[in-house]
Amino acid sequence: MTVQSYALFDTAIGRCGIAWSDRGIVAMQLPQPNETQTRARIAQRCGDIAEAEAPPHHVQAVIDDIVALIGGAQVDLADVAVDMEGVTEFQRQVYVITRTIPPGQTLSYGDIAKRLGGVELSREVGQALGRNPVPIIVPCHRVLAAGGKPGGFSANGGVVTKLKLLEIEGAIVNYTPSLFD
Repeated sequence: MTVQSYALFDTAIGRCGIAWSDRGIVAMQLPQPNETQTRARIAQRCGDIAEAEAPPHHVQAVIDDIVALIGGAQVDLADVAVDMEGVTEFQRQVYVITRTIPPGQTLSYGDIAKRLGGVELSREVGQALGRNPVPIIVPCHRVLAAGGKPGGFSANGGVVTKLKLLEIEGAIVNYTPSLFD
């Protein structure tokens, strides 16, 4: 996989980053506490690549859709080309299923695991989603733990960010944290 470049862009939840190759989007970085950390996370994932002054038209279209989605519009990113060269076959299968979850809806880790062969794969599904290179495009925030609990979220802000994204999309999450969560 040859990553061509990356760009930063503003959204309703902060400044995000996106990197691309000639085959599709390679990485999507949700906001870090500052731009330096966002750039560092992109470099960690993609190596030493140049920041584009202006992304190509097809990447700008993806950015515009992400900005709209995070801004509350009903945008479906299921058709965005993603370069998954660096992921395992199991991860790819998890991401394909996850991309079918429409905005405002959720599945559980167990739901995805069942589609892959059995609920006992739930932990592996969670691990795959924790390594998701293109959050929002592969909407891992739409995957919940058993009982409607939010489960984990590896982006900056963790579960708070996940719940914020779900709220923006209009998903109903019946979750009240307890002392035992």
